[in-house]
Amino acid sequence: MIEVGALRALRSVAALGTLARAADELGFTASAVSQQIKRLERQIGMPVLAPAGRGVVLTPAGQAVVDSSLEVFQALERCAEAAQSVAEGAPRGVLRVAAFSTGIRGLLAPVHPRLLARYPDLRLHITEQDPDQALHSVEAGTADLALLHDADGLPVPLSPALSRRLVHTDLGDVVMAETHPLARSSPPLDGVDLAGHAWVTSPPGTVCHQWFRRVFAGLPEEPDVRHLVDDFSTQLSLVASGEVVALIPRLARPPLAEGLVARPLRRPPTREVHAAWRRSAESSPAIRAVLTELEAARSAGVHAGHVDERAGDPHGVVGGEERQRGGDFGEAR
Repeated sequence: MIEVGALRALRSVAALGTLARAADELGFTASAVSQQIKRLERQIGMPVLAPAGRGVVLTPAGQAVVDSSLEVFQALERCAEAAQSVAEGAPRGVLRVAAFSTGIRGLLAPVHPRLLARYPDLRLHITEQDPDQALHSVEAGTADLALLHDADGLPVPLSPALSRRLVHTDLGDVVMAETHPLARSSPPLDGVDLAGHAWVTSPPGTVCHQWFRRVFAGLPEEPDVRHLVDDFSTQLSLVASGEVVALIPRLARPPLAEGLVARPLRRPPTREVHAAWRRSAESSPAIRAVLTELEAARSAGVHAGHVDERAGDPHGVVGGEERQRGGDFGEAR
């Protein structure tokens, strides 16, 4: 009988390319993963891995095992979900969630207290991972749910074994000192309003830098970029000097200091955030509970970086007001 742990180890090695990386993902030593693979080879009577440079690759037999193993894990997951449904579908146990840092602080953190209060037998185990890593974790079975953001408007491709649901659409606003000339412009702002001003922006290669370039697409002059800074809190400290302004996603925006304001754009850059999970876990009460809370928060506009559109400040939020609302704002990538 082939052991489930050995199958999981082989799938992880196949995806990551080395025993060491698979061991890190699974929480074992490389020696322990190697022993699992050797035990699997003895059980099927042929090698499943072959050396390739500093890593390993699947043999034809190993590829056949990996291809067939998905059905095994789906069946096991259905067994677990069936057992949970006996308890009247009440969410319980540990739900492993992998998400990018913005998604954790901006989306998961605001709904976490409600989940704890409503489902005392449910515990979230949250791990920060980039979208590609989070997607692999769900596929490999080391995470149950992932939050993924698109890449420059293109959604992350999913395998047929996974499902996804839109849980949030993030927008970018321009943040400036309230003494800056742009603060006196009538919002929403467009590219013509932004031309001629100095900027701090995220470095090239980041989603936010792609957003920044798109805002200025079609304008005759290059934007005046004075600083390249990845951390949004640091960007805001430079904005407070009055020299520069910044384009910051709402989910990524820390609480604004006194004297800073956020202004919306006429055509704001956007990114979609999806939740993804294995189709074999469709009936999971825990996954359904988290999705329900995320969708309720989306409908109510409760998330980090939400721009308050109250009368008297319909197009932006003054920093002092944001501080009073505390936990509705957050920083992430």
